Amino acid sequence: MKTKDRQTQGNDRKSLLMLIISMIVFGTIGIFRKFIPWSSGMIAFSRGLMGALFLCLFVKIRGGKLRHGIGKKALLMLILSGAAMGFNWILLFEAYNYTSVSVATLCYYMQPVIVIALAPVLLKERFSWKKLLCAGIAVLGMVLVSGIFEGAAREESPKGILLGLGAAALYAAVILINKRIGKTDAYEKTVIQLISATAVMIPYLLLTEDFSRISLELRTLLLILVVGIVHTGMAYAVYFGSMDGLRAQTIAIFSYIDPIAALVLSALILHETLTLPGIIGAVLILGAAAVSERI
Repeated sequence: MKTKDRQTQGNDRKSLLMLIISMIVFGTIGIFRKFIPWSSGMIAFSRGLMGALFLCLFVKIRGGKLRHGIGKKALLMLILSGAAMGFNWILLFEAYNYTSVSVATLCYYMQPVIVIALAPVLLKERFSWKKLLCAGIAVLGMVLVSGIFEGAAREESPKGILLGLGAAALYAAVILINKRIGKTDAYEKTVIQLISATAVMIPYLLLTEDFSRISLELRTLLLILVVGIVHTGMAYAVYFGSMDGLRAQTIAIFSYIDPIAALVLSALILHETLTLPGIIGAVLILGAAAVSERI
């Protein structure tokens, strides 16, 4: 009995470590974005396509098979969550066009609060006032990190705010849908989601993209490969693979590591300013994540 408990506890720790690693990787994508002269929509499409192709090849090399033993209901839910992921990318990138990055980011990271609010209803998880308090503290930390009270934001647009909140709702939907799918091969799950995410972007690109202006320089193509394989294929496989061993509320809180990693690494690599309120916000966010995991 004790051995079983230890194994369960070890699996949870492994899932948590996988989640943390994936969040740190996601947090570096902004640095690569700085050096890619493509539109946000084209980068999003490319990362989905490259990630899916890489994972298909990886599964084949490992001797695995796609759609092996997956039910129709699970397949439909994976397609739905993948489509939500694709629209999430589109709405978030569009939010940056209509409002400041800080406000768009703040709106986007309302998604953990949405998950915490809906998990007891949709997933029958036990409601915890302490976790709700931790989510509130994390949101306060994100407000400080965003720099919204330091005059960093330009004139706000209601459309930009709505797009950011829409992206948050869709990302929350991805988390909740994946928790309902249950035990499914992580690589197979991620391939289906990335293909679905890529597919929903095609009409968007056909309507908005000027393909004649796309740069095909070697450095740009190499950076796109890194974004597609490392930041998407590998990172999403690890991210979704961690979900089976974690509660939705834990996933929601630890997702704040993504923007904190982006903030810290941007300061170190791009020499962007890390203000005192930003440091305080980082402490609040990571502190809330640590406390939430223990209660």
